Amino acid sequence: MKPAVRKRGLSLNKKKALLILKSKGYKHTDKREDILALFEKRQGYLSAKEVLTALKDAYPGLSFDTIYRNLSLFKKLMILEETELDGEKMFQFQCSTQHHHHHLICLRCGKTKTIDVCPMQDLSKVDPDFQVTGHKFEVYGYCRSCQKEMQRKEQREWVLHGDTQPGA
Repeated sequence: MKPAVRKRGLSLNKKKALLILKSKGYKHTDKREDILALFEKRQGYLSAKEVLTALKDAYPGLSFDTIYRNLSLFKKLMILEETELDGEKMFQFQCSTQHHHHHLICLRCGKTKTIDVCPMQDLSKVDPDFQVTGHKFEVYGYCRSCQKEMQRKEQREWVLHGDTQPGA
């Protein structure tokens, strides 16, 4: 039987996130609103560096520290969730799925899909004396759209260099 795979839906959006900030006593700033708008627009994982790059024209004096402080606050308030890719912290809106689940994450565009299977279910059989207090399971790869784009790019490279495709 195939595991259930669902496209990740956003439980949060900019409007809901701003309400959370307000309810917790944090002031509204244009920077915070623009950071949240970026996450709403991109709908996938973003690094602090990507956020800074996207907002630097609108806020010329914006620092990495300011971005990172806001991302950390959003994580603390459960507006954003965090993962790590290639040693870099990445953030996205908190997932809408309330039940236990894991993610497929595209390494190119950062989009995610929810999977409803967990490899931890059989861990008690492996070591019944080990008490699990938490875990994280993420599968990395490339979504269909990115695979197609990478194939097109590879084919263009072959044409530019006068090479033939492997196996042709």
